[in-house]
Amino acid sequence: MPDLTLEAARTIVATALDTARARGLKPLAVVVYDARGCLRCVQVEDGASLRRAEIALGKANGALALGLGSRAIAKRAEEQPHFVAAVSHLVGPAALVPVPGGVLIRQSGAVIGAVGISGDTSDNDEICAVAGIEAAGLDADTGA
Repeated sequence: MPDLTLEAARTIVATALDTARARGLKPLAVVVYDARGCLRCVQVEDGASLRRAEIALGKANGALALGLGSRAIAKRAEEQPHFVAAVSHLVGPAALVPVPGGVLIRQSGAVIGAVGISGDTSDNDEICAVAGIEAAGLDADTGA
């Protein structure tokens, strides 16, 4: 399986933050995990509200844990709330945030990591994640 390089993780974060600034979004927290769940890169913008990094971690971790972009997890939470509540209990409350903004990173179809972003609306968080992943030459899987 290919690895997510530190260079790619840095590109994802930088582009996600550049995209947020170009769109005039609220300050963001951006995290990138590799496929093993190892934290590769994290940045929190000045002015981001408290706990944004933990929320971003939960979006990315949840995507990795379930193998689904967090948009799909949000849908599943609506359709099967007991399942998502049970998984949240197993992995910890800060380790699964079932809203958009957690995006799987794929290369040649294989999951090589995940991005989590928090700070603006979930849809805007997701837009920034996708922009970062694509800037690194990788494929984004939002779960849509």
